[in-house]
Amino acid sequence: MKERITITIEKELLKWIDSKVGEKIFANRSHAIEYLIKKRMDSDI
Repeated sequence: MKERITITIEKELLKWIDSKVGEKIFANRSHAIEYLIKKRMDSDI
């Protein structure tokens, strides 16, 4: 089950995420952030 959260993010990071959503790499902002967090977790850092 997913939970709704609120985050604060730098404008440049948000612009990058929005550009990737626009390119259809991610479905939406939430998908992008979730994917990137999981990818970082998988790198075991």
